[in-house]
Amino acid sequence: MAFSPEETRRYARHLVLKGFGGPGQQALKASRVLIVGAGGLGSPAIAYLAAAGVGTLGIADNDRVALSNLQRQVIHRADAVGAGKAESAAGFAAALNSHVDLRVHDLKVDAGNAATIVGGYDLVLDGTDNFATRKAVAEACEAAGILLVSGAVSMFDGHVTVFAPHLERADGTPGPRFADLYPDGIDDDDLPTCEATGILGPLTGVIGALMAMEAVKLIAGLGDPLIGRLLVYDGKTARFSEIAFGDGAG
Repeated sequence: MAFSPEETRRYARHLVLKGFGGPGQQALKASRVLIVGAGGLGSPAIAYLAAAGVGTLGIADNDRVALSNLQRQVIHRADAVGAGKAESAAGFAAALNSHVDLRVHDLKVDAGNAATIVGGYDLVLDGTDNFATRKAVAEACEAAGILLVSGAVSMFDGHVTVFAPHLERADGTPGPRFADLYPDGIDDDDLPTCEATGILGPLTGVIGALMAMEAVKLIAGLGDPLIGRLLVYDGKTARFSEIAFGDGAG
């Protein structure tokens, strides 16, 4: 899969990057990535993955852009208020990088359609803000053997992890499941909403960018992904901490 002269110039800083280079960029170009949620976390993830040269980028969201979104959902413009978020996000990505094949899913992902939607992709990022959708996406990815990068934010804090129950870790234990971190019985009524508690805008940029970083690592086979590790960011103290979970947690 050869690069055009324009692509070679565009991705020059990747191509000279030791440990990434041409093979890493080829892997990005061949990848098919779905981002569920084009809001606070989806915005930076979409921007960075489109800029990085992901070959096929799917965007799933049935919400509409609201004025209150613009404080943190930075890929949407004021003139997009009222428009579908998936279409608005795809317009941003297309203007950023015409080499990306964009697929718009203007629908609500739920238990009834998640398997069909994620089935066309190699990697999924979930940045949605409701538990029912997150669970449906996680279960669909687990059943299909698809890696899932999951992020969440609230007020001043956020976290990110990677679910990979179909993979064995170095010690031979299975990769973590969504249920290892979120036990049965949790529902949306148990979780705070940003409408009720608020959220600091740049926090979504921190966690969304970390999600994009994990995605690039997984695609390129680079480094040590957050499989079985929950990376937690405290925005008020500017500190990161890490929690191990799953069968391999010690």
